[in-house]
Amino acid sequence: MQLEQAAVDAHNALATADNPAAARQAAVDTAAAFQAAVTEHAAEKGTSRVDVEMAVKKAVRHAEVAG
Repeated sequence: MQLEQAAVDAHNALATADNPAAARQAAVDTAAAFQAAVTEHAAEKGTSRVDVEMAVKKAVRHAEVAG
């Protein structure tokens, strides 16, 4: 969940970035790290990558609903 939160934060930082190119690259890099972690976790657990991704995104992006 930390990687998804980092990806969301990096994406949100684009709007106010002093260096948009660096901010965009940070957003891409954190999103890629999240996707790699999701894929690895799903493979280890034998579950759907999409199900893992959606569960994490729901928990991070809608934390007030989940808890």
